[in-house]
Amino acid sequence: MKSIKPGRGPSAMGAFGSVIAVIFGIFWTITAASMGAPGFFPLFGVLFIILGIVQVVYNLKNAAGENRYSAFDIVEDGEEPDPLDRWSGAAADGASADINSGAFRFCPYCGAKLGDEFTFCGKCGKKLPDAE
Repeated sequence: MKSIKPGRGPSAMGAFGSVIAVIFGIFWTITAASMGAPGFFPLFGVLFIILGIVQVVYNLKNAAGENRYSAFDIVEDGEEPDPLDRWSGAAADGASADINSGAFRFCPYCGAKLGDEFTFCGKCGKKLPDAE
């Protein structure tokens, strides 16, 4: 299984943004409680604070940790079949369907939709691997 991990810079910026969200949640809760707002307004602030703290911890671990969380996991054919293929009837044997089969395929580098006759990607210009 291959995984795509978020970069350390974007994770650090996410942690910074989450700290700002926690500060906003604190001000929201204090202001709502002091104004005598209905109970769900201060509860919204508390929820905002809790979610912000969880995001700070997650993003700081990804920014500074050795083993970062994966944003996406990419599996090889047959390693982990897609359950939606079984429900949609795309593959009778439960294996995932080939994304490059049919009248079009996708560039493996940038994801652009291409026709079968393309040798180079029209978006990124890279040479495409031969279709099997």
